[in-house]
Amino acid sequence: MTPSGAGRPGHLAGPAPASAAPDLSGQALRRLTRAAAHSGAALIAEAADLTDGWAVLVDPVTGAVHSTPHPAGPEGERAAAHPQAHPHLTIHQVNDAAGTVLVLGPRRTPAPQAGLVARATADLLRVRARRADEVREAEQRLHAAVLRLLLHGHAQLAADVLGGATATHATVYRLAGRAAHTAYQALWRAAQPGVSLGGTRVLLCLDGAELVVVALHGAHGDHHPALSLVARVADRHQLAGGAADPAPLDMFATAWAEAGTARNSAAVGCLTCATGLGAHGLPRVVPADRLAAWSAAVLQPLDREQRRTLEAWLRSGSALAAAHALDVAEGTVRTRLRGIGTLLDADLDDPTVQAQLLLALRAPASAPSPSTASRTRVTPHPPLPADLLAPEHAHRWASTLLEPLDTRLRIALRCWLGHRGRTAPAAAALGLHRTTLTTWLTECGRLLALDLSSATTRTELRLAVETIARPGDVPEALPRRGGRTYRGPRPTGE
Repeated sequence: MTPSGAGRPGHLAGPAPASAAPDLSGQALRRLTRAAAHSGAALIAEAADLTDGWAVLVDPVTGAVHSTPHPAGPEGERAAAHPQAHPHLTIHQVNDAAGTVLVLGPRRTPAPQAGLVARATADLLRVRARRADEVREAEQRLHAAVLRLLLHGHAQLAADVLGGATATHATVYRLAGRAAHTAYQALWRAAQPGVSLGGTRVLLCLDGAELVVVALHGAHGDHHPALSLVARVADRHQLAGGAADPAPLDMFATAWAEAGTARNSAAVGCLTCATGLGAHGLPRVVPADRLAAWSAAVLQPLDREQRRTLEAWLRSGSALAAAHALDVAEGTVRTRLRGIGTLLDADLDDPTVQAQLLLALRAPASAPSPSTASRTRVTPHPPLPADLLAPEHAHRWASTLLEPLDTRLRIALRCWLGHRGRTAPAAAALGLHRTTLTTWLTECGRLLALDLSSATTRTELRLAVETIARPGDVPEALPRRGGRTYRGPRPTGE
């Protein structure tokens, strides 16, 4: 279990005899040192490789900080908590300020050799911790500055400040609670400056009484290590947290707002996602390879700039907001959109087509297809293309999602989504007072347990309501009870 004695953590064990614990080879030390210079995650991965097994670094507050492979994290946490119950593992106290524990699960490596790897790894971790303490204040200021740049739409400048980072997307987490400062310190120890979690660069900021975590990654990068870490911190420090969907850096301000909205509706100790569809979300319902193939076929004619423009417009809801996010003129956005509509041979003014396109842009892979591949045209009928789900499966998905809504709410929601989430024109079409429609939409959000302010949530709801829409689901058929707020829809042309 330990470098020098079974059943005892490394910091309690006495020195091992030289014959039982030969010196670690120079090559192994060089490998560990190079890995430590790169990141803590790389160091843990190198330790796992040198022992031909797995390795986990466990923080007493946040749990598994780094683990190789990732599924080994829970076993490492159990071993760190109860070392006596795991005599077959090598467990070493790092002896840093955080009280972290290194757990190795060697396979064919002898215990003395695994113990030496653990000792060398712990020494390098302490060196990294001391270095992190020396530069902590400067790094914290750097993180805060990068956050401000992203919030003001200066994504390229933020990347330059980070040393030419190649991230294209960000996942934003915002948490609030009395222990936000303590949680910030714990997270800072877990994700030290310059460290990546699973290939994801993490920014940490304490913005007033709010803890902000930003995972920077590629379009289809894995941000889940950061997600699991933030969720554990929210639970252990009893913080209410909100998480936005991964969004392009151009749309950082939108993701920031979505995370804040989700945080406001989150329970203490919980991390609530902005979309909230969970297992009902189309990216989980539709097989990933099928969604990716359909997305690539739909978006094939568009280059990177056109896709950025289309996504900014769909997420923000207006050409003006998209222009601000992209740092171009509003006229430029409108010109690009006309060109995009021509290339896709699609009616971009149709809300269902807009929902399909945003789904395509959110697909797990939407790289351009080879020029020889067939193209797919988006049309409002059927709302959910058969290439994604068979009609009967699509109807079952939509019915299950919208089951809590009665006819009144379903008609109101459909009309509101048809007006791209704009309350005033939807209320006029329904013949309702805006306050009444707002109340109904709040009721829809409560019954569905969804955040209707999220563009991605509205995308999937639009496809769902259109999939199960009946001929009578129109404003004229809205059940009326008389009175001023039920005055009936305005006549056409009024």
